[in-house]
Amino acid sequence: MIAVLDYGMGNLRSVEKALEHVGAAVEITYAPNRVRAAEGLVLPGVGAFPKAMEAIRQRGLDELVHERRLAGVPILGICLGMQLLFDSSVELGGADGLGLLPGEVRDLDAPGLKIPQIGWNTVSWRQQSPLIEDLGDATAFYHVHSFAPVASNRPLRGAGGVVLGTADYGSEFVSAVGRDGVYGVQFHPEKSGPDGLTLLGNFVKLAQ
Repeated sequence: MIAVLDYGMGNLRSVEKALEHVGAAVEITYAPNRVRAAEGLVLPGVGAFPKAMEAIRQRGLDELVHERRLAGVPILGICLGMQLLFDSSVELGGADGLGLLPGEVRDLDAPGLKIPQIGWNTVSWRQQSPLIEDLGDATAFYHVHSFAPVASNRPLRGAGGVVLGTADYGSEFVSAVGRDGVYGVQFHPEKSGPDGLTLLGNFVKLAQ
């Protein structure tokens, strides 16, 4: 079972349907017993980082996510959910995130371009990962965002860097990350056609 974490923000139903399409049993929940029963966690999100973190803490999902990560359960953050995996964000005066991945979420550096970025953008893969198996060297995904994490691919504490893929919108930004069972994508795989479903299917395999 894949638990889609419900903290009151995000397009939960479309993520649920996409995961079901690739063969997963899915529950939208924040109940501790159901989160603990899940073989994989998906953290969706649309909206502002500080408000999302406040809602996550109110429901105790921050502690649950850390607990399940320590238990080896794979985690996937989507759009805002990906940003929440990082240490902090500058959005709306700033806020601390879940701290599962090192880095800060900052405004897109896209001089002269419309913010938010809305539409398809090609992600170029920077390292191999089971999350992106069968997606080739570069893949177009549907993005809607005004912020992106600033993360390094320098090895940290003996592990590889976190950046899996980057895209360009005025300048290069991080669009996919992953390390030690924690994954995140800035785009919406549930809105990205067959390639998005391939990525979600890869995550479901990781959770088996």
